[in-house]
Amino acid sequence: MALATETPQASETAGERPRGRQGGRTSPNVLGGLGGWVWLALIILPVYYVVITSLKNQSGFFGSNPLAPPTEPTLQNYRTVLEADFVRYFMNSVIVTAGSVIPAVAVSFMAAYAVVRGSGRVIGAAHTLFLMGLAIPLQATIIPIYFMITKAQMYDTLLALILPSIAFAIPISVLILSNFLRDVPRELFESMRLDGCSEFTMMWRLALPLVRPAVVTIAIYNALQVWNGFLFPLILTQSPDKRVLPLSLWTFQDEFTVNIPAVLAAVVLSTLPLVVLYVLARRQLVSGLTAGFNK
Repeated sequence: MALATETPQASETAGERPRGRQGGRTSPNVLGGLGGWVWLALIILPVYYVVITSLKNQSGFFGSNPLAPPTEPTLQNYRTVLEADFVRYFMNSVIVTAGSVIPAVAVSFMAAYAVVRGSGRVIGAAHTLFLMGLAIPLQATIIPIYFMITKAQMYDTLLALILPSIAFAIPISVLILSNFLRDVPRELFESMRLDGCSEFTMMWRLALPLVRPAVVTIAIYNALQVWNGFLFPLILTQSPDKRVLPLSLWTFQDEFTVNIPAVLAAVVLSTLPLVVLYVLARRQLVSGLTAGFNK
């Protein structure tokens, strides 16, 4: 009987302890919160400066506090940018970015699938070649690329910007995608193989949906690199009708002065597509960047 009376008390005590631990409060991380606010201020301040300066006229920019909001906001700078062939430069950037990212992602996905699922010396040598591509800086290859582009008679064309961008996007894309594909259970491939599916079918119907966050992540990363690229357009193009958005900023530079409010208005307009792209794909992007942290 003594054992019978003690057992409920022990069980009640054991049942109360987890509730006490769960109800406990942890002290707030003051330093972490302060650091977050400081980092937010460092990020917001340049954005605030660019936006308010784009709403000032040129005389107001030089005669007022740089961080003060405009007393008489104006959209004349945006009108000046739109009238300076901004649409043409924007379309050139869209063509170069889409023409570079789509083939690079498709080729990288197939190459990563072959690296993970394949075997043999050829596959191993190809993987090593992709890894070696990460060690080659873009600036060190600009002279050979210029020589090859001129020999191929593609100088001053948008294709001259697309092909090198694809080549430099593939190594990092293969590395990221191959790491994601290794996390796909092999049992899924074996079950589809028993159903009679080929490697091509398994690649597009099984592997691609499972690594979609990684595909979106590298697509956005490569799009940012190509969209903001300056060296290739500067060296490989010359005509004004082949300019992309980073080179279009030269339009607002005179011999002795620079229309800074118009330049920053062009920066705002060129950034809007990237903001829209992030808003549309933010869930896939965050999922791809944080994959593996819950393991």
